[in-house]
Amino acid sequence: MGFTERFESFGASPALIFPDREPISYRGLARRVAAQAASFGSEKRLVAVVAEPSEHAVIAYLAALHGGHAVALLPPCKPSVLDDFVADFSPDGVCRSVDGRFRCMMGSTNPDGGLHADLALLLGTSGSTGKSRYVRLSAGAVQANASSIASYLELEERDSAALILPFHYSYGLSVLNSHLIAGASLYFARKGASDAGFAREVRDAGCTNISGVPYSFEQMDRAGFLEHELPALRFMTVAGGRMPPDLATTFHRHLADRQKRFFMMYGQTEATARIAYVPPHRLEGNVGSIGIAIPGGSLRLVDDAGNSIEQPGQPGELVYGGPNIMMGYASQRCDLAKGAGIAELRTGDIATRDKNGFFTVIGRLKRMSKIAGLRLSHEAIEAALDEAGIAAAVVGDDDRILAVVTSEHADEQVLPVLMAATGLPRPHLEVERTQSLPRLASGKVDYASLHARLQALRPPPRAGVLAAFASAFYPRHVGVDDTFESLGGDSLLYVQLSLALERELGSVPPGWETMRIAELCRAGQQPGERQSVDSQLVLRAVATLMVVVHHASLWPIPGGAAILVMLVGYSLARFQRQRLFAGDVAGVLRPLALVLVPYLPIVAGFSLAQGEILWPSFLLIGNLGFVQPPHMMPYLYWFVEAYVQIMLVWAAMFGLPKLRAFAGSHPFAFGMILLAAATAAKFLVPLLWNIGGPQIFTLPDVFYLTALGWCVHFATSRQKRLTLIVVVTLLCPVLAWMGGQLARLLGEIRLGVRRRSRPHQRPAHRVAERTGANGLADRRRQLSHLPVSQDRAGVAAAEPGPRRLAACCNDRRGRYWPSIRTGSLRVAAATDQMARPATGARRKPRLQLKTPGCCMF
Repeated sequence: MGFTERFESFGASPALIFPDREPISYRGLARRVAAQAASFGSEKRLVAVVAEPSEHAVIAYLAALHGGHAVALLPPCKPSVLDDFVADFSPDGVCRSVDGRFRCMMGSTNPDGGLHADLALLLGTSGSTGKSRYVRLSAGAVQANASSIASYLELEERDSAALILPFHYSYGLSVLNSHLIAGASLYFARKGASDAGFAREVRDAGCTNISGVPYSFEQMDRAGFLEHELPALRFMTVAGGRMPPDLATTFHRHLADRQKRFFMMYGQTEATARIAYVPPHRLEGNVGSIGIAIPGGSLRLVDDAGNSIEQPGQPGELVYGGPNIMMGYASQRCDLAKGAGIAELRTGDIATRDKNGFFTVIGRLKRMSKIAGLRLSHEAIEAALDEAGIAAAVVGDDDRILAVVTSEHADEQVLPVLMAATGLPRPHLEVERTQSLPRLASGKVDYASLHARLQALRPPPRAGVLAAFASAFYPRHVGVDDTFESLGGDSLLYVQLSLALERELGSVPPGWETMRIAELCRAGQQPGERQSVDSQLVLRAVATLMVVVHHASLWPIPGGAAILVMLVGYSLARFQRQRLFAGDVAGVLRPLALVLVPYLPIVAGFSLAQGEILWPSFLLIGNLGFVQPPHMMPYLYWFVEAYVQIMLVWAAMFGLPKLRAFAGSHPFAFGMILLAAATAAKFLVPLLWNIGGPQIFTLPDVFYLTALGWCVHFATSRQKRLTLIVVVTLLCPVLAWMGGQLARLLGEIRLGVRRRSRPHQRPAHRVAERTGANGLADRRRQLSHLPVSQDRAGVAAAEPGPRRLAACCNDRRGRYWPSIRTGSLRVAAATDQMARPATGARRKPRLQLKTPGCCMF
């Protein structure tokens, strides 16, 4: 009896649980499965199910099993996989989302090929190259594997698994099947393992176990999962690749200290998922082992001749036997009529067995390579070359593939075939030529000799994509399933890795920051593909050049700093949005270390030179105008202080759950609201807090630019882009005009108030006071680039004109001298001289240009 037939016996117990809705009970699941199975018909059919994480996809899969059909589970979000499967296997029905609704579309039974009576499940395998290949599994294998896993995990009806793995993947499917066979429930988590809120979600859901691949545990470790207490959690399991021993030990000991268990497991799709596991109480000291065979299965080692190896410590090929092994492979519809073709599964892994019976995988067979997470069969690559008319023998290791060609084909003909057959970029591929292949006495190709030629070639690539990521994110764990975004990359690392990827791949794929490292390793530049440059890199380079020219020449070019501030907001949206939406404040603020580490020693150096501790600069508030140099760093460093303040404000905003939820669901609308509020603050804050010229360096004055950068990233539709263009088109001239008008108005208001309050004040003092009170007018000069002339009182006043000088002073001969740095133009007009004019010849008032730093615009 199949496990789907037992659903009714579990009654009202929860089976499938989705966030924010009522659980689906086993009784309800049984009814829906039976109804869906009836819609498939009574005659055995092949049903393709796109395995999205929804109740409809799970029910379609279970219904196919329940009705005795054969079901193929295909990955969602990859339409090409479904297209290829339809072309190769001609399924009788397809279940997938269409126009936002999950539908099962059934046709007539395919007359081209029958389906074997035992066939129940088709799962794709990564062990092939070129044309798709699927593992054929019987209903008995599915049932046996689920029962075995439920047995050694000791699953009970009270258990609830947090399902974070896709169920078209054999490991994820085994979690689903093993819990359903035990009457336990499955919680489809909203958040992933990399999310800082994942631990809280599974705790609130009452999950008793979590299963993941090594990468999942690396993500949980980075997200602070171990800092949370989960009272209901009983155990965790890991499989799907080698887990770093130190990480495995960390999770094992953390769980063991709380009387919980950690299962390390080994398997292959060809065995319906599970082959071996390490009993948790034996895990200490055995984290590198795959353990023992699962209940109902057996493991042994064989030599090249197929003879069993009994001696402990002697390597051999790992062979598994059990009721859960596959019937065989299928690459087209007619293969589905075949019965079981193998009695034992030769895994292709080389392993040893210790004296306690524990197995440890130490490598792969010579005719296999594993590069960038891909298991590559040398025979399959040779077949691809042969199909292209190229005679060659193929060898490889875990870094490169070598094709030794005997036919008359140039590299330009061989390499495209190798790239297509392996999915690897050029740096991992080698081509050599020979008149004839070396042979053994038996007449077989001497692959050992060819492998020696591979070792004699140039050394393996020094870096590679994975090494470049590992270097950039050191000391964090980096795996082939990581992405730049999941690792918490920022704009600085983006530039660094863009250059590294261009060196490794020849060109940088669009959207590479969201691609898995394994995919990047296969994403070399294609023939005829034009290289492109990320616009953010161009803007950053142009802005930096503008700032340098602005400071180092007599001809100021404003606007560079404004672009850089806008890119701060753009980078937050592009690289840090997941951490912001998760409320991961520590992760968002982590990039600050890259800026503060070099900045603080500079502050210390200035403090030693000044003979006093520059507290405003150490506290990163020097740009707020509380004090002036030399009691703080020169205004030249305002950008560092503003950047830190900007990051703190963004982190604080997303620490508010309601605001975070709104921003996560409506990021563009949130950005536009923030842009409006920040623009208003830019003009309203000086009414309450006017510090003169340095106002341009303050947080309220520049923060709106980060909101603008955020909006640019999330303007993903035509309507949003048009909206943003209209807003910016209106905003820029308003900012330029209002900056000066408001500054002048503020100055006049303040001057008028002071005149009324001090009617007997001496004229010279009023002039000097106006210079300080109307400091915002200096900012207008930076915005509108109007030249500055000297009036009769020695005060710099704005003078209309088309000149591009940001700040000038006029001497008695009428010459204009541009300031080297645009900033707040201060006039040291020697007020004591104006109050007490000197006798004799009239002296020219002293004009001193104090240049606080680069102009924002």
